[in-house]
Amino acid sequence: MNELYTQLLTVFLGFFAIMNPIANTAAFAGLVGGRSKSEQVKIATKALLITFFVILSFSFLGKAIFHLFGITIDALRITGGILVFIVGYHMLNGKGSKLHSSECEEESDLAVSPLAVPLLAGPGTIATAMNYSATGGMTGIITTVSVFAVLCFITFICFIFSSNILSVIGKSGLSIVTRLMGLILAVIGTQMIIVGITALVKTIV
Repeated sequence: MNELYTQLLTVFLGFFAIMNPIANTAAFAGLVGGRSKSEQVKIATKALLITFFVILSFSFLGKAIFHLFGITIDALRITGGILVFIVGYHMLNGKGSKLHSSECEEESDLAVSPLAVPLLAGPGTIATAMNYSATGGMTGIITTVSVFAVLCFITFICFIFSSNILSVIGKSGLSIVTRLMGLILAVIGTQMIIVGITALVKTIV
């Protein structure tokens, strides 16, 4: 029983560190602060459902999917980093991006990208899920998926309360948050690219 608790805690802390719901809540606030409460709930719900099913899929079929398409975690990390950097760059300069502006045709556009992929279900999260699920057989898969479901619920609650924070700080505060989150996203994207390229170079060498 103690081993199970230790495993659950290890998996939770690993996912928490990689997914970082606190930082992603701030990013969520910067991305959807101009939308209504109902829109924010829809975006958060869809983003986290997509995130959960992406991780669920990779927990069960991760290695097979990567092998089938000849995809590597490093390639996914570099591509995801570029996308995150572009979104962050637009936010940092106070310019609307089609990925997170009011011009998006549907809430699902923003929920899918960049929120679900690659911010929530990014390369690091996918790699973590594949690692935990691959080392423990079916028990490892069930543990990984269950813990991640709990983390998704926690993140959802954080996302919902982010709108209350924005209502307090006002439009000027939203502008500041947007630019700060743009900087953070740009740095996250850059870090993802660096890690991906470094690992790729090590593999080649």
